[in-house]
Amino acid sequence: MTKEQSKPTRSLVSIAGIVAAATLISKVVGLVRQSAMGAAFSTGAVADAYNFAYVIPGFLLILLGGVNGPFYSAIVSVLAKRKKEEAAPLVETMTTLVGCVLIAVSVLLAVFAGNILDVTTPGLSQRADGEIVRAIAVRQLQIMAPMAVLSGFIGIGFGTLNVANQFWLPSISPLLSSITVVIAIGVLWLQLGGDLVSLSSPGASTDLLLYAGSILAIGTLAGAVLQWVVQLFAQTRVGMGAFRLRFNFHDPGVREIMRIMLPATFSSGMLYINWQVNSMFASYIPGAASGLNYANLLVQTPLGVISNIVLVPLLPIFSQLAAPEDWGSLKQRIRQGLILSAFTMLPLGGMMIALSQPIVRIVYERGAFQQQASDLVASLLVAYGVGMFVYLGRDVLVRVFYALGDADTPFKVSLFNIFLNIFLDWIFINQFGAPGLVLATVGVNFTSTLMLLYVLNRKINGLPLVTWSYPIFGLTAASVFAGFVSYGTLLVCERFLGTQGLLILIIQLGISGSVGMLVFMAIALSMKLPEVDKFLARFLKKAG
Repeated sequence: MTKEQSKPTRSLVSIAGIVAAATLISKVVGLVRQSAMGAAFSTGAVADAYNFAYVIPGFLLILLGGVNGPFYSAIVSVLAKRKKEEAAPLVETMTTLVGCVLIAVSVLLAVFAGNILDVTTPGLSQRADGEIVRAIAVRQLQIMAPMAVLSGFIGIGFGTLNVANQFWLPSISPLLSSITVVIAIGVLWLQLGGDLVSLSSPGASTDLLLYAGSILAIGTLAGAVLQWVVQLFAQTRVGMGAFRLRFNFHDPGVREIMRIMLPATFSSGMLYINWQVNSMFASYIPGAASGLNYANLLVQTPLGVISNIVLVPLLPIFSQLAAPEDWGSLKQRIRQGLILSAFTMLPLGGMMIALSQPIVRIVYERGAFQQQASDLVASLLVAYGVGMFVYLGRDVLVRVFYALGDADTPFKVSLFNIFLNIFLDWIFINQFGAPGLVLATVGVNFTSTLMLLYVLNRKINGLPLVTWSYPIFGLTAASVFAGFVSYGTLLVCERFLGTQGLLILIIQLGISGSVGMLVFMAIALSMKLPEVDKFLARFLKKAG
């Protein structure tokens, strides 16, 4: 490999490290936020209402404002081909155009908040607390409606700063939202004292519930505002556009961005439909919506970091190997992505299943968040643990299709899975309750992975699927065995140390998790998988 070739690789690894480190910090602060919410509201009316109200603003923030979202991807792909002096007018024009459209969306969300929630949470009409949950959620959605505009601005800023080689600030900025929510809860604690914890109990004052829900929504909106303002300041400082109205909508760059942005937004929007379907089913079960959110963040914290480490270095490589003459090398890289997904996700899922109770109790069980809430979230965490591998493996395959210039296949698979998700939700929620919603998502991800593998096998002249399955099955068996070892170790620790006290729980989790991971690593290393050996060598080199 020449010096010129190696330089981009080193730069790519460095970028992946920056993004991973920033993501880890943001996720940890996010856990602190969720822990504070759990202590204050548990799985009561305010928490449930917040999760129903946050579905649309939160999804827009992820879809439009997130890394790899359509706004980010379109901005990066177009600005990367232009001179810096051409970037600022184009960014300002896109900000004006997107702002006009999303202001209208925000107004519609605020005006029709009640109607929207009636459609998206049909189960509330059948719940004893449904009326007050709906009232809180309506007010919260009205307050958070401007996040639709902010999500577009944040996505544009994220892409613009990355083109300017500014990766740390946009990656770390999401923690600002977590901080403002924690501050909002702190304000409520100072004002209400012990009454705050009582809000999760039946018979709590309606006025206090509405007030607490409003402050929580204001804190969330303030975080989005702060995230955008910080990015805007950085944009202005590097000369990549300020907050200035420009109406040059006939600029060729604007048309080029829209050609990329609109189809990508529509395709990515399929995810929202599945998200909303799950929320609709969750509305029938008290505490399910907030419980799903608490469990999901426990999953997303390690998953967000690991997915960046695995996916970010592989994505440009997939694109470089898209030509038919390079498909042999592409297949090796696909195998690498799948093996690394299995190596990282399978043991993580095993630990979550085996140690769900101490994990949830350590992170959440304090204040209003008591044993009943812990049991609910732990059961959801177990369900999430079952599907960790297919979650990341599916993402690897989707990126391969994008690298091959085929966005239609992932879209068609996503469209089919909307109907599959509805069917599985209906089946599993009757059998398993709230964990059934997670198992339905696992089923959808598993089916997606199989469908994508089937099409990809035909598309690039065959994949050695049987050969690839052996190490994946081996890592699966190692993870299952390690999970049993972790659970057995936990039982021994509980017998000698008891089950009460934060320090005791941390010690038990540390010992049980370490023993399980050591067992898994011993088995995985004995398999002598080249992808694992290279991954560990690179990791140890970076750590050193």
